[in-house]
Amino acid sequence: MLNEEVRKIMSKDPIVANPESSIKEVSELMTEYKLQQLPVVENGKLIGLITSFDLWKNTMSEDEAMSRKVRQVMNTNVLVIAPKDKVGTAAELFIDKRFKTLPVVNLNNDLKGVITAFDVIKHVFKKEYPTPILYKDVLEK
Repeated sequence: MLNEEVRKIMSKDPIVANPESSIKEVSELMTEYKLQQLPVVENGKLIGLITSFDLWKNTMSEDEAMSRKVRQVMNTNVLVIAPKDKVGTAAELFIDKRFKTLPVVNLNNDLKGVITAFDVIKHVFKKEYPTPILYKDVLEK
């Protein structure tokens, strides 16, 4: 189960941020979809990651939230994983580095998806308990 490829369990069409969007726009997007991190993509290429912490620490006023761009506050030193890397590798990175989300990119740095710590937990859980009692998959919008 941890030896399977990341591409089998990753989210293949993640919500992404535009580097020219305002902090306010991205904050609203993250709130709407209940996300704590978003890959920042330009022309299909991953160029960074923005987190709720980045938004919090870089926004002091409404004016600042409107005028500052994602490009100004995003993290550009982003740890990534490849589609063919193993789920166990992702789990190890989540444990060791305390990440919650890993962008999945190919050799050309094209964003192919994201994998979260929750994706790994859910994958392992479903292998052990194919028909869980206490939860069900629900698509929220």
